[in-house]
Amino acid sequence: MKEYRDHYFLKAKQENYPARSVYKLQEIDAKFHLLFSGAHVLDLGACPGSWSLWAAKKVGKKGRILAADLHTPTVDFPPEVLFLKEDVFAISPAFAEQLKNLGPFDVVLSDMAPKTTGTRFTDQARSYDLACEALQVAREHLKPQGNFVVKIFMGPDVPKLQTAMRTDFGQVKTFKPKSSRSESKETFLIGLSFLGSDISRLPEASPSAPGQKPCEPEL
Repeated sequence: MKEYRDHYFLKAKQENYPARSVYKLQEIDAKFHLLFSGAHVLDLGACPGSWSLWAAKKVGKKGRILAADLHTPTVDFPPEVLFLKEDVFAISPAFAEQLKNLGPFDVVLSDMAPKTTGTRFTDQARSYDLACEALQVAREHLKPQGNFVVKIFMGPDVPKLQTAMRTDFGQVKTFKPKSSRSESKETFLIGLSFLGSDISRLPEASPSAPGQKPCEPEL
């Protein structure tokens, strides 16, 4: 095991986080100042729970975290966190109700990643699909001036996602945390200052036609 992997793995265990990914969010927040006391946060791809745990500390007792994943974390979340087992491609009525109750959100986070196949093109395409779904959720549930973080595997689809996000956000930044493994193909796009529902009704955010991804414009 490489030394830097030992460092972050052991640090996470010492600080009672289930995964080293918590340090990626810490670096992102230190750079872009996204989380604050009282904020409402939507955490997509929350398992194993590190991001929700750390975000809960940042938002405090007056804040709320709505966390979702296909898998159920084994950690115990504080009262500020509500976790639901959920598929963002087929949002359930129960999750839709909580989106309404706790939203609109100050921050939408997506650390979602596909189950990798080892085929680079396939993995990148699946990562792009997840990022597009996360963007669509952000368009529908972010407050104006809210912020969005989404993970995507590097590849030819990244510029398309950046272009789509520039329609919706005042600024779009690319950031790879130091705590990411050096061989990892992941990067994070940061959408700052959501422009609001009027912008999100543009074609790039319209309901997709069959076979069309939600962050691609209608033809």
